[in-house]
Amino acid sequence: MTKTPNIPPLIESNEEEYRDSGIPSTVAVAGHPFHPLIVTFPIAFLVGAFGTDLGYWLTADAFWARASIWLIGAGFVSGLLAALTGMLDFLKIDRVRKRRAGWAHMVGNIAALMLTLVNWLLRWDSPTEAIVPIGLVVSLIVASLLGITGWYGAELVYRHKVAVIGYSSPHEP
Repeated sequence: MTKTPNIPPLIESNEEEYRDSGIPSTVAVAGHPFHPLIVTFPIAFLVGAFGTDLGYWLTADAFWARASIWLIGAGFVSGLLAALTGMLDFLKIDRVRKRRAGWAHMVGNIAALMLTLVNWLLRWDSPTEAIVPIGLVVSLIVASLLGITGWYGAELVYRHKVAVIGYSSPHEP
């Protein structure tokens, strides 16, 4: 049987990193990384807020404005917890800080969190007044940022094997 040539992967890593078993998260519960678990909440809340802002824009029904302010508040609070766990990994895992994906993920998420706070404060006294157009635009920017930073977070997990353990390369003999 002929041996298949060893074709290097098209990823931003060195061969040693590609073949290692990964680096566990510094914040884990029973061996499971906490950050990937909790980021689903602020993502769902804040993308949902863009949806409820659209609902208000299309219907002028105050229900959607009230839903938006609650979703933005929940997104901000849960985002703070996600940011804390992510920052602990960023500070404690060299591999994260050495990658552009780590920096883009962190900076983009901080920007999304700050924009979320501004969006929430704009609506605090009058949830309906701040939606069209500024609240809708800010919600769209936040949802877009979360999509981009989520991509970079996946780069860290799937390409650089951060917060994973026991993974072996399909190219290993």
